[in-house]
Amino acid sequence: MQSIGLMSGTSVDGLDVCCATFDCRGGKWTFTIDCAKGYGYPEDLARKLRADVQRMSALEFVAFHSAYGRFLGERVNDFMAEFGVRPDIVASHGSTVFHEPEKKLMFQIGDGAAIAAETGIPTVSDFRRLDIMLGGQGAPLVPVGDNLLFGDYDYCLNIGGFSNISYRKGEKRIAFDISPVNYVINRFCRSIGLEMDRDGELAAGGRVCEVLLKRLNALDYYARPYPKSLGREWVENRVFPLLDSAGLPLEDLLRTYYEHCAEQLARVVEPGKSILVTGGGAYNKFLLRRMKEKTGCEIVVPEPAIVEYKEALIFAFLGVLYLLDRPSCLSSVTGAARDNIGGMLFKV
Repeated sequence: MQSIGLMSGTSVDGLDVCCATFDCRGGKWTFTIDCAKGYGYPEDLARKLRADVQRMSALEFVAFHSAYGRFLGERVNDFMAEFGVRPDIVASHGSTVFHEPEKKLMFQIGDGAAIAAETGIPTVSDFRRLDIMLGGQGAPLVPVGDNLLFGDYDYCLNIGGFSNISYRKGEKRIAFDISPVNYVINRFCRSIGLEMDRDGELAAGGRVCEVLLKRLNALDYYARPYPKSLGREWVENRVFPLLDSAGLPLEDLLRTYYEHCAEQLARVVEPGKSILVTGGGAYNKFLLRRMKEKTGCEIVVPEPAIVEYKEALIFAFLGVLYLLDRPSCLSSVTGAARDNIGGMLFKV
């Protein structure tokens, strides 16, 4: 089956679109990335996704949900026209606006009905809701793909707005969010007119503040057992106040935060194992160096198409699993009462 996956991360740095063909023979899945492309957001749209959407009235929110869905559908149309593909299914992550699973509350903005209407392709969206209603975290969703497509590695680590990890423990797949990463780093880089800390150059020029590092490592989330997941609310309420009140030069602030991210990873993994690293953070040379030194693991950065589009690739895979009536949300990962088939299908 051929499927298109759409991924927009919490860092709101754009939309990833990946078209892939999946095949299963003898119980083993293989895939080919047929084509992939990233699309930037217009500044007005990016601003709304980063902050404005959480303050909208109910009517404005619903209108924006539909408008963003149409935007996604238009990008899929552009993509199909450019690469000459027309898949069996589109699977859309959407953009996470609210994520408080302990309250059974979440929302992925980007109306799947609008995507289906724009493209004429069956579309699956809203993958998290059922899992949350079953008592789960609704996240992470990528581990089923890690297990079936990238099972040769000891750990699969994605570094985006948040870092999340997936690995086998006995007969089960375990996965959870480790810490915020680019969602924090990019916020401080934007304060000086940069979109990111390219290669970690700013942080590399700073010094670790041990007092701030200790406070970050003591945050309650890190002591909680999995399954667990992170959302914007926790970062804005717990992390940003610590960083904003530290009174440090930007380079020292970032250097300390990089050390925090590396130490949190080291708490999770066993030395000497292999870690497949994908997501935008895989290009941050200084961050990867600190992670390698802290963990004692082999850091494997795959080909650029997988680095940049692995999450969109796996969402394309979730669309295939949906069509085959197979679970995409694993209870061992999310803590839900049982494995479940997340998502809602819209067909034209």
